[in-house]
Amino acid sequence: MSDCCARGYERFFGARTARRDARRYRRKGLDETAQRLVDELSERGIDGATVLEVGGGVGAVEIELLKRGAERATVVELSHGYDDEAKTLAREAGVEGRIERRHGDFAADVAVQPADVVLMHRVVCCYPDPELLVGKASVNARRTLALSFPRDTWWLRLAFRLMNVWCRLTGGFQAFVHPPAVVVGAAERSGLETVVDERAGRVWRVAVFVRA
Repeated sequence: MSDCCARGYERFFGARTARRDARRYRRKGLDETAQRLVDELSERGIDGATVLEVGGGVGAVEIELLKRGAERATVVELSHGYDDEAKTLAREAGVEGRIERRHGDFAADVAVQPADVVLMHRVVCCYPDPELLVGKASVNARRTLALSFPRDTWWLRLAFRLMNVWCRLTGGFQAFVHPPAVVVGAAERSGLETVVDERAGRVWRVAVFVRA
């Protein structure tokens, strides 16, 4: 990811966004797509598992997975703006000592230990090179990889183009509707087998892969 995109991401996904996300999680829990990913992972067994989430935001998904039996979680997040709210939520849930937060561009410059479960919720669409990002996530997944990314429809492609025009004018980051075949292929080339690949609502698609 370029420096300008990283700076735009940090501005857009800062403390204000973190406060909004934390309030929403306290009131309503996970969004529908995130809940679907947690349920899919739980069905495949997460007792004692280590979890790695790329772009974990305020850490709501890790909290839910830890509540369901995962042992420890690592979040790799590009923005520092989420940290205060993430620590508060973890403390409220009693799991603060089981979550580690790292910062940086996961695909390019962050070295992490492989985890049993790797998760990216609404992250693939924020990265210009899906093969690089999903490929690295796949290599780091010992057992399972779970993703959500935009459906490839004409109206979403148009919406993303318009959003990117506004982002360029305001110094923000870019977002992408990557072809599903590219995203799924990057995971499968790393030795993972697709077990779920389907629509999840009007905007999002979910995919879950297991180590063959």
